[in-house]
Amino acid sequence: MTTIVKTSHGSLQGERAAGGSLSFRGIPFAKPPLGPLRFRAPEPPPPWTGTRDATHPGHAALQAASPIGDLLGIKLSDVHEDCLYLNVWTPALDGRRPVMVWFHGGAFVIGAGSQPLYDGAGLAARGDVVVVTVNYRLGLFGFLHGKTLCGDALASSGNEGILDQIAALRWVRDEIAAFGGDPTNVTIFGESAGSISIAAILGTPAADGLYHKAILQSGSANLLATPEAASKATAAVLAEAGLSPQEAGRLRDLPAARLLEIQDKVTPRSGGMSYAPVVDGEVVPRSPFDVVAEGGRAGVPMLIGTTADELKLFQFMDPSFASLDEPGLLARAEALTRGHGKEAIEVYRSSRAARGESTTPAETWSAMNTDQVFRYPAMRLAELQSAHQPQTFAYLFTWKSPAMGGVLGSCHALELAFLWGLENDPAMTTFAGSGPAAETLSNRVQDAWLAFARTGNPGHGGLPEWPRYDASRRATMLLGDSCHVENGPREPERAFWAAPGA
Repeated sequence: MTTIVKTSHGSLQGERAAGGSLSFRGIPFAKPPLGPLRFRAPEPPPPWTGTRDATHPGHAALQAASPIGDLLGIKLSDVHEDCLYLNVWTPALDGRRPVMVWFHGGAFVIGAGSQPLYDGAGLAARGDVVVVTVNYRLGLFGFLHGKTLCGDALASSGNEGILDQIAALRWVRDEIAAFGGDPTNVTIFGESAGSISIAAILGTPAADGLYHKAILQSGSANLLATPEAASKATAAVLAEAGLSPQEAGRLRDLPAARLLEIQDKVTPRSGGMSYAPVVDGEVVPRSPFDVVAEGGRAGVPMLIGTTADELKLFQFMDPSFASLDEPGLLARAEALTRGHGKEAIEVYRSSRAARGESTTPAETWSAMNTDQVFRYPAMRLAELQSAHQPQTFAYLFTWKSPAMGGVLGSCHALELAFLWGLENDPAMTTFAGSGPAAETLSNRVQDAWLAFARTGNPGHGGLPEWPRYDASRRATMLLGDSCHVENGPREPERAFWAAPGA
């Protein structure tokens, strides 16, 4: 079987991967965003002569170490500002297979599509699909919003990382047929920052026609930034660099390592998510919630969901979490709900007690914060889309992590190992678990995502019937030790956040 593919930019030499798939890695889909191209939209890659070696991944985006990354096994030594590369796995070069394009997570500051976890050989072979993973610019290199504060001196939108992803989708449209893929059946899928990216893409006209289905895992449009909020990070960066807004263009002259040092100092991950796509009025003209509500993505089947205990992944970054008492819970709840803290606590404790779940201050706060940040916005997007697109499906991932004595529960990012393959990254085994039950769940999750990419419906023979999501029933597939459908799981909590003023 040949491993040479001719693209419009030049020929690529790949290799046979696990399970018989072919892999092509480190494919440039844009010019290196260096020098004058820093903080600018990506440009098409230059052609090359001869046959390019595509047996090794390209550089990951420049990034600093992170405690979350350590827990998730994200250890990337080859990081560089020159990072706009993608990877392709395909069962064969002939035919027209569904295409799945992955945007990785990592709070827009860590991670890469080339992580071992995201090796697409297993998915490609299992589902007879073409899998593409993408590296895009992170942190201030991809999401520094300059134009509001700096004007023409630094007219970056703060969406350059999203434009990188769209450039990758254009590459898929133009080139994927040579890899045995169908450019008219492209599913975008992503987790955390990758899912937030997809929410942004739903509101981005420049991406129209480049994708046909969407899977959003633990991230929705509520986590996009306003220009005002994004400008705060820009102001902090400029202050540390000793530059005025009028001098912001000089950021292009600083060494990349110095910019990363500034980013790590003034916008650390422990202080929240400082970088994210921006509703800037141009790249993302308005909230994707509004676009979806008006039927602007009526033609896009959607699968969307969260894990049951998202925020527990981040609890060790909150020193007071374990010792949270009743006054502390009330103070946090009041701030989170803008004065409806007592009501929120009552709703959560009543619902959790009815399900036999813990109602300690720490557990109540974790559940409340999980729903406010992740669960409710995801179900809001599902509800809005379902009014226009009947092929809208929801899930809740309930498998619990065995790590740290089980304190993480079904936390953020836990489903990744099950989706990509428990064998892909041994570092994830402690986090995700192993054994026959884990293997069964992994098979079910993989087959659901693959079925959705093929047909727009995640149902398959290994699961109970998976009804579509709508506002009247809110049917949701629970994916865990057992897989079953519940109508409106955690409905009192969802209804609390949907109420006016919440």
